[in-house]
Amino acid sequence: MFVHPQFDPVAISLGPVAIRWYGLMYLLGFALFLWLGHIRTRRAAALLTGEKLETLLFYGVLGVVLGGRLGYVLFYKPGYYLANPLEILMVWHGGMSFHGGFLGVLVAVAVFARRQRRNWFDVTDFVAPLIPLGLAAGRLGNFINAELPGRVTDVPWAMVFPNVDLQPRHPSQLYQFGLEGLALFALLWWFSSTPRPRGAVSAAFLIGYGVLRFLAEFARQPDDFLGLLALRLSMGQWLSMPMVVAGLVLLAWAYRGRREAVPA
Repeated sequence: MFVHPQFDPVAISLGPVAIRWYGLMYLLGFALFLWLGHIRTRRAAALLTGEKLETLLFYGVLGVVLGGRLGYVLFYKPGYYLANPLEILMVWHGGMSFHGGFLGVLVAVAVFARRQRRNWFDVTDFVAPLIPLGLAAGRLGNFINAELPGRVTDVPWAMVFPNVDLQPRHPSQLYQFGLEGLALFALLWWFSSTPRPRGAVSAAFLIGYGVLRFLAEFARQPDDFLGLLALRLSMGQWLSMPMVVAGLVLLAWAYRGRREAVPA
């Protein structure tokens, strides 16, 4: 059994300004997006230039932040924020939803694709392999903050989170770091390395993330204010299932029509 080291969430203090590890993880995720994007741009130069990639990142950041916050408000605490609407703006108090951020990114990519006169699925296929390492960085930020811990367990690698209680728990943040981050990245990077029908890489992301998140949720402690929902599944699992279904439908659509393959 291990004990969480209780890292200081503030990485750097400059007078009244505090730079937090969690914010740095977001910046790391965006930097990884650009780095991997430039690699893919060299392989698919006809789709995006370096300058357009940076524009796409700008749209994506807006989608992540706005969608992530609104998703948390609507999916997790609608009643609370309806009674306290001004707190929706207080993002420094925490509260972001991956599924909301994902929907925000889809909208942002749609706007970008329309303005660039590109097919939406060509852009989402290009972007999908660039996302998982950013997710991994975010989960690492969760671990540093000792937030979103796992369920109580007796596995040999269990970890005590003193800020929560003294019970041994799954280090579920690290499970998600490995599954939704590293494993999903390896899968999508390999899958996108050769030409695929339009929409296939996007479908692989939906299926891969949805399945891996669904599995990881069995080790993650449900939110105290929600607990387990119908069928003893968490909110994260219920939100992940439509992703898997949509991904399977999209994959069948992509391969049935063998639509124009996007560049690798």
